[in-house]
Amino acid sequence: MSARADAGTTTRRPSGPQPLRRAHAHNDYEHTRPLLDALSHGFTSVEADVWLVDGELYLGHDGPDLTRTLRSHYLDPLQRIVRQQGHSVFPGWKDALRLLVDVKSDGPAAYPVLQAQLAAYPELMTSWLHGRRRQRPVTAVLSGNLANITASDDERRWFGFDGRIDRLPEGATAEQLPLVSDNWFNHFTWVGIGPMPQTQRDKLHEQVATLHADGYEVRYWATPDLPGPAREAIWTELLAADVDVLNTDDLAALQAFLLEHDTAR
Repeated sequence: MSARADAGTTTRRPSGPQPLRRAHAHNDYEHTRPLLDALSHGFTSVEADVWLVDGELYLGHDGPDLTRTLRSHYLDPLQRIVRQQGHSVFPGWKDALRLLVDVKSDGPAAYPVLQAQLAAYPELMTSWLHGRRRQRPVTAVLSGNLANITASDDERRWFGFDGRIDRLPEGATAEQLPLVSDNWFNHFTWVGIGPMPQTQRDKLHEQVATLHADGYEVRYWATPDLPGPAREAIWTELLAADVDVLNTDDLAALQAFLLEHDTAR
């Protein structure tokens, strides 16, 4: 938001990084400063892999790191940030940060633990009851072994679920599955070298438009992420198709790309 003059006064955009609505920090917990590095680059979506061990949710990709928990590295820091900045993850920003929780261990066992842990932060976490969303500064979305399911709307729920393109549960809605994701290579073969084949470009645009019509946000994972023109070509096509979430491990590169190219940022 640019500064503007109004009745002799000037309103300035809050200092700090500009929030980038498409920027998703894949495997965020592997960065030097989990969560904080992503926020410092304006990322509005972060991903944490978790394992349930003895009633606690630990971070880790190939196995649990018993020195780091979801609460210590995400929930507690986010609560401090939101309280310091006036009920927002970014100063003056009205949307919710997406916390994508990729459950690597047994999903049904982790479900009640996630429900209880997130419920302990009622001022921080978005919740759903009777199919209606009560938005708060952070919205949790469960993936991995709790992806592509729905839950009863009769109980207050502290998370949505990450859906799967082409195999959404029957009767699912965007309030149950606020994000729909899939592996890029389940749908496309193009890796950013040379022009994208027109048939694949048409499929991408049609797929995204169809999901948007039903209210879903869309993400593809496993897109090529090595620095170079192929990655930028992939990002360019995703942006042109209005894909909602762009994955990367390279925070600075995606931040620079979106600041230059995403007019809807």
